[in-house]
Amino acid sequence: MSHTLGIDIFFKKEFMQFTGSFKDRGAIYSLLNLSEEQRLGGVVTTSAGNHAQALAYQGRKLNIPVTVVMPNQAPLVKVNSCKDLQATVILHGDRFDQAKAYAMAYGKKHNLLYINGYDHPDILAGQGTVGLEILEDVPDVDCIVVPVGGGGLIAGIAAAVKHLKPNTKIIGVESQRCPSWTTAESHGRPVPCPISKKGAKNSISDGLSVIEVGVNSYATAHPLMDKIVTVSEDYICLAILQLLENEKSVVEGAGAAGFAAILAGLLPELKGQKVVTVLCGGNIDITVLGRVIDRALMMQGRLCRFNCVISDRAGGLAEMLSIIAENGASVKDIMHDRMSLPSFVYKTSVRMTVETRDQSHATQLRTALHEHYGGELNWKAE
Repeated sequence: MSHTLGIDIFFKKEFMQFTGSFKDRGAIYSLLNLSEEQRLGGVVTTSAGNHAQALAYQGRKLNIPVTVVMPNQAPLVKVNSCKDLQATVILHGDRFDQAKAYAMAYGKKHNLLYINGYDHPDILAGQGTVGLEILEDVPDVDCIVVPVGGGGLIAGIAAAVKHLKPNTKIIGVESQRCPSWTTAESHGRPVPCPISKKGAKNSISDGLSVIEVGVNSYATAHPLMDKIVTVSEDYICLAILQLLENEKSVVEGAGAAGFAAILAGLLPELKGQKVVTVLCGGNIDITVLGRVIDRALMMQGRLCRFNCVISDRAGGLAEMLSIIAENGASVKDIMHDRMSLPSFVYKTSVRMTVETRDQSHATQLRTALHEHYGGELNWKAE
C-alpha cells in the first residue's frame, strides 16, 4: 500500500482495543482520578457509542456505576455492547447535542458526575498516550493524520507529540457532513455547526458526528495543528473497503477518515514522507458494512448498476446476458419491471447489477451495451 500511495504509511490500530476504539485510554484515566464519593455515586456521559462502551467497560472493572445517553441513530452494535457491559443505556435525540443536553440534565437530577467524552482534561490526557506510543514505534515519523470529531483525540496527540517532537506535523481530518472543527476555526472559537446539525444523523462516520467541538480540545489543539481537511463520505467508504481487503482490518467510518483523506488526494504534501494515520475505531454494524462495501465497489467500478429497456419476447433477456458474458462481467442481481412500460406490451425494463474488474472494464461493458441498446440504456453513475 505504501508503494501505491507513494507514502511510507503506518497504521495505529486503535480498533484493536478491548472495546474497539481508542476511547479506553481516556475512560480509564478519568475514572481512576475520581474521588471516593464520585465513584460511589457513579457517572453519566454522552456518546455516539465508543466513549460509552469504554466508560462502561472500565466502570465495570472499577465497580463504578455508569449511565450513557446515546443518540437514537447510534449503531446497534454499540448500544448492545454498552448493555452487555452493564451500563444503563438511554437513547435520546437525533443528534449528539440533544443527547448531551439530556445527559447533563439527567446527571444533575440524579447527582451523577458528567464526563465529557472529548473535552474533559483527563480524557484528553488519556488519549495523548496514543501519541506517545506512535513516537515509540515510529520515532522518525514526519506526520500524524488524526480523525477529528469533538477534538479530544487530536488534542491529546498534539499536546504529547509536539512537546516531544515539535517538527512532527499534526493533520486533522473530519467528514464533510460534520465539519464542526472547520466551523470553529472560521469563527475563532467552538460554535454549533449548522452543517453538522443536518448531516450528523446521515453520516457513516457516526463517531465524528459532533455538533460543536470541545472548548478544552480546541484551545489545546488549535495552536498545535498544522492543517485540517474535510473528506467526502464516498472516500471514507473506499477507505473502509481498502483496509478490509489489504490490511484485513474492519474499521468504522470515523476510524477510516484519516486514510480516506490520503486516498482522496487531499494531502499531496505527504508524498515520500513517513506518515502514521490513526485507525481510531472498529465498531461498525454488519448491515452498514455491507452497504459501505457496495458503495465503495461502485466507486472502483467493480460493481455497476443500470436500467435498460429490452424485448420481452423469448430470447430478449438472453440477448443482453450474452453481451454481458462476452465482455467478462458477472450478473449479481436482476429485476424485471413491466408495469413502467404500459404502452409497450412486448418490451420490459430490467434493472441489473453486475460485477466487473475495475473502472476500465465497466466502461468496456457500458460501451458494448450502448452500441446495442442506444438510448434504452440508463447507466447509473457512482
